[in-house]
Amino acid sequence: MFLTQRHISRRTLLRGAGVSLALPLLDSMVPAFTPLARAEVTPKQPRFVGIFNAHGWAPEYWKVAADGPISEFPFVLKPLERWKESVTLITGLDATASMPPPGETGGDHSRSAAVFSGMPPKKTVSQDIYLGTTIDQMIAQKYGQDTALPSIQLGIEDQSALATCPWGYSCAYVNSVSWAGPTKPLPHEANPQVVFERLFGDGTNSGERAARKQAQASLLDAIGKEVARLNRTLPGTDRSRLNEYLDDIREIERRLENVAKSSAAAVEAEVPFGIPESFSEHINLMWDLQTLAFRADITRVSTLMIAHDVSMSSYPESGVATANHAASHHGGAPKRVEDWAKINRYHVGSLPYFLNKLKSTPEGEGTLLDHTLILWASNMGDSNLHSHRNVGHLLAGGAMGRHKGGQNIKAAGSTANLLLTTLHLCGIEKESLGDSTKPVAV
Repeated sequence: MFLTQRHISRRTLLRGAGVSLALPLLDSMVPAFTPLARAEVTPKQPRFVGIFNAHGWAPEYWKVAADGPISEFPFVLKPLERWKESVTLITGLDATASMPPPGETGGDHSRSAAVFSGMPPKKTVSQDIYLGTTIDQMIAQKYGQDTALPSIQLGIEDQSALATCPWGYSCAYVNSVSWAGPTKPLPHEANPQVVFERLFGDGTNSGERAARKQAQASLLDAIGKEVARLNRTLPGTDRSRLNEYLDDIREIERRLENVAKSSAAAVEAEVPFGIPESFSEHINLMWDLQTLAFRADITRVSTLMIAHDVSMSSYPESGVATANHAASHHGGAPKRVEDWAKINRYHVGSLPYFLNKLKSTPEGEGTLLDHTLILWASNMGDSNLHSHRNVGHLLAGGAMGRHKGGQNIKAAGSTANLLLTTLHLCGIEKESLGDSTKPVAV
């Protein structure tokens, strides 16, 4: 056997009826004699995930004792204990863009869109909405233009979960934390089935989807011949990697099918409706879909809204029956504060599943976690008082070697300083953003 410079293109797609399946990074995509770490296909761009945490965390339950190395995480962040070396906790920053305009009060829940923009939203209920471009879209503009999807916007609540948009602010500011431009909010998608179809294709129309679902056929069946043909050309290590990737897709299909059955979706619907009732099941599906999208380089940027501001969702698996927004207004009563902290901890406890998925996905000489930066952000420091002071944030992941964890950093100024830092960690050397004064030293 003679080695040549022939290799598989990183952009190879397996195609079938209504299906275009991108491939994960394989050794066969690297030209012969080219070390994997220096190969052209080795990722040179970071992945970014922005997570919006409505209402913040209970102050008494998440603060750490001192600036510097983290010795032990507080109650709310305890689920991240084994990931301590990958996480940086940032305290002391004020979400000034979410504060009421001078001379006004109220609307504190209506300005959540500012969390990733560092810019205050224009107060309007008309079509003249206006906000700064969010950092996820700045990252997508630089790194997402040669991927199938420049970015994806995900949520755990659909828009029907939002009751009102009060205080003279458009619902656009509460429904989206991702803005492609000052007047262009990007709606998030809460239905995992719809996200799956956007990433991998699932028929070109409702009739084709219905026929396949009635036949209980996997979309992978549509590309079976292509997979078999490709496998004949791959070495054993690449066959194993490809088959593991396809197994992950098939497992997500199985879970989505179970959700569809439980929600009694009608096959004639344009897109079958199926959102898990369990928060844990729902968000794990979203983490899996994001991991697969990064793994196949379908997109490099995502945002996830855990909940809307003023969310009335409840999380019985947390041990608390009170709805999210109601629990956040605890009045300082010790038992109610503790309940709010339990909900916070439950939300944070969803993140290790995603970190583990990224960490267990090899890529080049590292893992997806090494190449990803995650920003967990909020617009409130004390939701009981509608305070935007001292908002809790955390960074996780390696960001292509630019981020080192294990620290609690007490910073000063606006949360826009941290947004500026996030851009720098993603290789975007922007000088200022909103009312930023200087980047946070992480």
